[in-house]
Amino acid sequence: MTSIRKVMAAGLIGGALVLTSACGGGGGGGGTAAKAELGGGATAGSPSSAGSAAAPAGSSSEAPASPAATSAAPKASQAVVDIQPKNGAVDVAPNGALKVAVAGGKLTTVKVSDKTGKEVAGALAADGSSWAPSGPLAVGTAYQVSALAEDAGGVAVEAVSGFSTLAPERESKASDNVQDNATYGVGMIVSVTFDKDVKNKEAVARGITFETDNGTVVKGHWFGNRRLDFRPEKHWTPGTKVTVKYRLKSVEIAPGVYGGVDRDEPFTIGRSQISTVDAKTHKMTVVRDGQSSVLNITSGDSEFPTWNGTMVVMSKEGVVRMQSSTLPGMTGEPYDKQVPHSMRLTDSGTYVHGNWWRPASVFGTENTSHGCVALQDVKGGAPGTEAGKFYDGSLIGDIVTVLNSTRGQVKPDNGLSGWNMDWSAW
Repeated sequence: MTSIRKVMAAGLIGGALVLTSACGGGGGGGGTAAKAELGGGATAGSPSSAGSAAAPAGSSSEAPASPAATSAAPKASQAVVDIQPKNGAVDVAPNGALKVAVAGGKLTTVKVSDKTGKEVAGALAADGSSWAPSGPLAVGTAYQVSALAEDAGGVAVEAVSGFSTLAPERESKASDNVQDNATYGVGMIVSVTFDKDVKNKEAVARGITFETDNGTVVKGHWFGNRRLDFRPEKHWTPGTKVTVKYRLKSVEIAPGVYGGVDRDEPFTIGRSQISTVDAKTHKMTVVRDGQSSVLNITSGDSEFPTWNGTMVVMSKEGVVRMQSSTLPGMTGEPYDKQVPHSMRLTDSGTYVHGNWWRPASVFGTENTSHGCVALQDVKGGAPGTEAGKFYDGSLIGDIVTVLNSTRGQVKPDNGLSGWNMDWSAW
């Protein structure tokens, strides 16, 4: 049977130095963190033995020894376990501070748990010389550590320790464009924004993961210091179940600033709908689950042409007030209209929407808008119009691609237009 010795190192309690004993016994947990400082690598020493009293005069020097005097002392392990941070440490950083190592032996078991008993995932090095957690610890949490090691002779030693992580004084607020259990189109891009600049971008990206039911791989791309967009290499497969897992509460996104959120957000990818606008022919081809239809449209005129490129429906906004005064450099007749069936495509103001103020003759024949893609409608909107039917059948995340406009390509960060960036650059 393997011999196990528990090591409990000297510690300061209430300002006084208290020496605790090493004792023989079975393996396993045991010992509270408050009573054992093991951070510096405690060595299993021989237990102290009581000094023998002088023999009385006339007594035989060959008197039989008692069983207690002849029993062998437990053999000390040569393995020296070091746990960092030190026992009793407070305000410990959640990332990078916890380490367990051994000299003169190999670690066999390391258990780290919080006060509820929840264990911290981690892994032993291949040679058994060290252990490290798989990710950051939780902030504002007390932990206990128990580490078992054996020397070359199979003699085991246990080290225990305890510490608590810091409670963040500053946190960033993160928000995204996903609603729990909603259904989105095959072009959906998840866009996460922070209210403070992110310095540790790699750590933040690792703290946001995507779980899919069909193995779809999702990757993030930073636009500046506060926006991180996620998408797969190709359009989503219809029916895909997706869960966004945020684990940022214990991630230091910038010096002294933590992510502030741990949550899961499930959503589903719906049917496929991809619309292609040809600004030259004034037509929009809508392909839904393989079934195609062609709609007459009017897009941006020569002064305000529509962006080329692939855009995504960001929001369905119903009736939107649109004013010429909001367009920089606007010339020509001013306008102020209540526009029905409006679906936003870009941050800069590109929409697919209904148009009731133009004559029916312009749809399918000329471009008359100020950069949007317009379908025939009636004032106030109606479900039976071209615009109404397209609006009702559309999802946030649906794709709208514009071809043959005289304007340049929309930038990847203008709305959810990241599909215009090659995967290799993403």
